[in-house]
Amino acid sequence: MSTHSHESTPADPADPADPADEILDIVDENDEVVGRSPRGEAYARGLRHRCVFIQARDARGRLFVHRRTATKLVFPSLYDMFVGGVVGAGESYDGAALREAEEELGVTGLPRPEPLFKFLYDNGAGQSWWSAVYEVRCELPVHPQAEEVAWHAFLPEDEVERRLGEWEWVPDGLAAYERLRAYRSPKSP
Repeated sequence: MSTHSHESTPADPADPADPADEILDIVDENDEVVGRSPRGEAYARGLRHRCVFIQARDARGRLFVHRRTATKLVFPSLYDMFVGGVVGAGESYDGAALREAEEELGVTGLPRPEPLFKFLYDNGAGQSWWSAVYEVRCELPVHPQAEEVAWHAFLPEDEVERRLGEWEWVPDGLAAYERLRAYRSPKSP
């Protein structure tokens, strides 16, 4: 999700089957809800909504990295170092983070992802969303959704750094990763 699993399968069977029909909260520049819209319309009209980005690490501290399937509506076939997706209407960031992490990793019983920070992603071309960044330790065997994930692995952080210039990454995930690096870097006095 990067725009993540912006089109992930809804977790609640009562939700619509077509991800484009999923209802999202539309928010302003202060992350205050100003309306609601189906996801497809929010994307088509460039309406600001909410997303979660979860950095998952295994027991050895390696990062979960994956390549999105070619059939994804948003950023097909690109690499991502986060799992995540859109926050549904009325859903909390924390609730969405746990739901999306479990869905995309294909696990249940994941610890609650730890919130780190929020930022407003805006690519200057009509794609803008409030982005809450989380981290979680996943010590369970992962079974990513085949319709969402074409390839995956847990990679050491130095390998992820090397691959930044080699692979094509989802732009919002890359923005979140750069902010996360800055967030974690020691602050000078």
